[in-house]
Amino acid sequence: MPVSQRDVRNRISSVKNIQKITRAMEMVAAARLRRAEQRIEALRPYASAIRRMTREAAEAAGNVPRLPILSEHDSLKTVGLLLIAGDRGLAGAFNSNIVRAGVAAGREHVAAGRGVAYYASGRRPASSLSFRGQEPKESFIGFSDRPSYADARSIAERLMAGYVDEDLDRVEVFYNGYISPISQVVTRETLLPLQQATVLEEEPGEEQAPSEEGHRALVDYEPEPEEILARLVPDYVEISIYRALLESTASEHGARMTAMRNASENAGTLIEDLTLEMNRARQAEITQEIMEVVAGAEGLAG
Repeated sequence: MPVSQRDVRNRISSVKNIQKITRAMEMVAAARLRRAEQRIEALRPYASAIRRMTREAAEAAGNVPRLPILSEHDSLKTVGLLLIAGDRGLAGAFNSNIVRAGVAAGREHVAAGRGVAYYASGRRPASSLSFRGQEPKESFIGFSDRPSYADARSIAERLMAGYVDEDLDRVEVFYNGYISPISQVVTRETLLPLQQATVLEEEPGEEQAPSEEGHRALVDYEPEPEEILARLVPDYVEISIYRALLESTASEHGARMTAMRNASENAGTLIEDLTLEMNRARQAEITQEIMEVVAGAEGLAG
């Protein structure tokens, strides 16, 4: 059955309305992305300084003090996996990439005989984990668009409490690291224990101060580095989570902006195809009318 012009015209109108929505969402995401980039630019130097200070204090302390938050557990029985993503969708594979990476890591730990406790920041990872039968131990939702330091502190307190109480023997975090609006990379970091934490690794491009004897720090500490380290570790965990939240927010806005731009372009292509189809339908109707007129004229002449 041939498609009528009215049907095609209605489809074109529907696609145009959708295109208006996707363009508006792209503009909103672009505006929010710029603000998120500014917050990351302001935080990164501070976060890098905290990481460097913690690493240097650990090197100066030599043996990490036997405090609950600093001690490495005798056995690795349970691993806490924090998955940071968004509260909303329409951002391409932004959310699913984190869930896929977290669940894959969980399978690795289970295969090695360890238990896994999932923690989710964002409605999407929380619901995806529940759908997969991996109910998160705790969920933190409602702030993925604009996380605050208080949100990071709340998450950090739960994770550190689980580690101190020995409910968790290791804490890992998964988030989308922001590179550019069209490029985000799934990042996996170890927060606790400190002996295995990513903080002890040098960041790319970071210059290491020269030392005369191994890792001996060229700084005098007052009070002792052990006491400073005990104070720094909670700040390090909080700032690491806060940085991951901000990186994830910027990545989400960038992914949504890109997804909405692609949707708008696809809508434009579809409108062109539908317009061509409507013109063909109009031509077919005109041709049919001409044939009917010609047939009628021949009938009268006969």
